[in-house]
This record gives sequence, structure tokens and C-alpha cells, in this order.
Amino acid sequence: MRDNPMPAVHGRVCYHPCESACNRGALDSPVGVHAVERFLGDLAAQEGWTFKAGAAPSGRRVLVVGGGPGGLSAAYHLARMGHAVEIHEAASIAGGMMQFGIPAYRLPREDLEREIRRIEAAGVKIVLNHKVEDVLAEVAAGRFDAAFLAIGADVGKHVEIPARDAVRVLDAVSLLHDVGASEPRSSAAAWSSMAAATRRWTRRGQRGVSALTRP
Repeated sequence: MRDNPMPAVHGRVCYHPCESACNRGALDSPVGVHAVERFLGDLAAQEGWTFKAGAAPSGRRVLVVGGGPGGLSAAYHLARMGHAVEIHEAASIAGGMMQFGIPAYRLPREDLEREIRRIEAAGVKIVLNHKVEDVLAEVAAGRFDAAFLAIGADVGKHVEIPARDAVRVLDAVSLLHDVGASEPRSSAAAWSSMAAATRRWTRRGQRGVSALTRP
């Protein structure tokens, strides 16, 4: 937990590519790092573990723009260095793509919220519904000594699909961000498991769903 503030999250969503290079695999099987992280994260929640105090207060204030995985992790490590950290998040809930891009069946929200609360308990202040339009003005208004930009990558990629404008084609990122919206028919354009997750979500209450991926 000293290096990874969200082990329960990491252990659930990481594809553990490091295991393919694990030299233990030459003997029997790679070390299941993601399973270990998940176990430790769940054990931390069960036992009520908290982060140990870090360095003494530095007297410095740091603004973190964005409350996603990058912003939360940066805020945690900055707090351990003794800085007073404040996250400004535009959404009504912290988590970023962990909250809006990963389905709850893969990352239960109670596990995500528990680890965010633990970061807050370490001294990080999270301000929600606060979109930063001017970083320099925000730094001056809050008298911050530095700013860390973690605005995320929540814009979906688009592929060239013939006559895509003739039908309603939604990118997976946008659809997963607002899964509550219902459409008569949806096409989810994505790569990797995001298309599968989108199709699974949109099939609930939909008449037809097509998942389009590139080779």
C-alpha cells in the first residue's frame, strides 16, 4: 500500500502484463501479482488498515486537477511527502474512468469508494463539481505552490465506418459514461474488452446491439 494506494482496484482491473515476463514462468507459473494485490486490498478493507504517516508537513500546497486514477495516485504520494493536497474534480464523484469507464460488475463501486475514502483519510481534500477552466487563475486563487494536471483520457476514439452518420453510432467511452441513457438500437465501437463491456450493458433493455472492432 505504500507504493500503490489502490491495490483492491488494481487487482481487479489490471491485465497483469508483467506476469508474461516473470522468470518464475520458466520454472512453473508466473507469480500472480494481480491476485496478490486484490487479496491485500480486500484484507486492508477487512482489517481497517490505514496509510502510515509520511513526511512532516512541508508547508507547501499542491493543486491536483482531476480525480481519476492519475490524480488520486499523485495526490496520495504528494500527501505522503508532507504537502497539503487538494483535488478539483469536475464530476460529482471521484474516480474518473474507474468510475465511468469500467463496469461495476468488473470493479464494484463499494471497493472503489472505499479506497478513495482511504486516500481522503490520508489528508487529501477532494472538491467535487469543480471544473478548472484556468489553471493559473485556480493556482493563484487557492494560493497553491504547484499544480499537477491529471485530466484523464475520457474521449473515445473513432474509426472510419462507412455511412456512420446514417445511424446512431456511439463510441464506447461516451456510452459507458452515460449508461443510463436508452436508445432503440446502439452500435458500440471500441477495442479490447471495452466493446464487450459496452455491449453487455447496452443489451439490457435494448432491441439490438452491435459491437464493432477493428482487426
